[in-house]
Amino acid sequence: MRTKPLVIAAACFAAVALAQDIRITSGPADNQVLQRNADQTADLHLSITAVNKKANGKEIEARLIAADNSTVPGFDWTALGKIQKLKWSGQVQHVPAGGPYRLELRVQSTESAISIANLLVGDLWVLAGQSNMEGHGDLIDVQPPSPLVHTFDMADRWGVAEEPLHTLVNAVDPVHWPLNAQNQPERLTGERLETYVVNRKKGAGPGLPFAVEMVQRTGIPIGLIPCAHTGTSMDQWNPALKDREGDSLYGSMYRRVQAAGGQVKGVLWYQGESDANPTASVLFLQKFEALVKAIRADFNHPDLPFYYVQIGRHIDKTNFAAWNNVQLAQLRAETDLPHLGMVAAVDLQLDDGIHIGTEDLKRLAVRMAELACHDLFPRIKNYGELKRGPRPVAATFQDGVVKVTFSGVNGRLQSDGRMAGFSIHESNGAETPMIYRSRVDAAEASSVLLYVQGKLPQNATLWYGFGKDPYCNVRDAADLAVPVFDLKIATAVAGTR
Repeated sequence: MRTKPLVIAAACFAAVALAQDIRITSGPADNQVLQRNADQTADLHLSITAVNKKANGKEIEARLIAADNSTVPGFDWTALGKIQKLKWSGQVQHVPAGGPYRLELRVQSTESAISIANLLVGDLWVLAGQSNMEGHGDLIDVQPPSPLVHTFDMADRWGVAEEPLHTLVNAVDPVHWPLNAQNQPERLTGERLETYVVNRKKGAGPGLPFAVEMVQRTGIPIGLIPCAHTGTSMDQWNPALKDREGDSLYGSMYRRVQAAGGQVKGVLWYQGESDANPTASVLFLQKFEALVKAIRADFNHPDLPFYYVQIGRHIDKTNFAAWNNVQLAQLRAETDLPHLGMVAAVDLQLDDGIHIGTEDLKRLAVRMAELACHDLFPRIKNYGELKRGPRPVAATFQDGVVKVTFSGVNGRLQSDGRMAGFSIHESNGAETPMIYRSRVDAAEASSVLLYVQGKLPQNATLWYGFGKDPYCNVRDAADLAVPVFDLKIATAVAGTR
């Protein structure tokens, strides 16, 4: 009477043992985000090795489990192919955007399965540039995490994204390592790494709030690939250094994108402060546009969305002309290349002399999300009708008033308190105080009227955001700010206003 139960128990044990004798040798990792294709699905590429010869000739089966432990419709146990010579490679195809999912794999006719947990299918975004993208905001009241936003951290591990996203000191790639006492790059590990993490006070950036905002607006999960590095110049991001892989910034970024699946939805970029010097600023536009073109070519995506920030303020009195030159080059780049979008930061608060504060990093992130939604999700709500933010068109002087017209304004231009940020300059660049009143034109919500005292200098120029630490506060109804710009002031023909 006891023989039958013993036989059943032995059979169950054999089934469990057979399932445990397979392992995943390549495929998605726990917590990974896979870039969705145009059909809103992703294919999961897998390789499995069996260490039990009894598995040869048997089918590998897979199923997909949703967050509520239900089977995803259409993804119940399905045979994928037979194990041959202890090996199997194949795909789980057309996994729909969303998640989190648990992928379970087993050998045919067994009950026990191995699994990959907390998978998401959505959009991957690269975070690159220097310190303001790396994140130097105070780690106070930071953006709370979202279960639908994951990150491929700098140690090449997938997990739920939390601030700070960038931890350079334990990155896989040596280009990010700090210098030790012997002036050699060295990765922090063990107790030294723990001490660094515990004592860290700075690190909030725009990447996480951007991703959370995008999830809230679209419902599409987001994966972030942080690649930024404090204090880096365009030369250090030179695409020609790609073959150095982890020993160069561009090579590291490229390697990490490939490790994360090889496809991304877009790039978020914030850099330029390190090029705001007399030598580098004159070459900034050329190098920046070459970088964008190289990224699109190397990522095999000629129309890859690329959103960047015009550098903001710096509490410093040196190289102010070069600082403005970089800002003007960034404004120019937006019209030179397609599928490029810029947001302004000159009106935002700082947490130190050069880094945007944590609260205003959230505002900056929403500004980038506005552009991304306008371009990539035009059919959701009214995002397609959203304009890309105020851009200067012309400045015309007549009867003691300079009228500044803008394109791209959402609703009405506005400011908190007295409108500020405009200045008039002589032909030699010297500022000449003349503006005594500024207001939005009552008849044209996308125009500003500047009332000036005295005769306008010949060949005068109008600036907005002149210098390194201007006070600027003009934005539109979508909180998209007026960028730093300069315009030649034209004189209107009598009777045209």
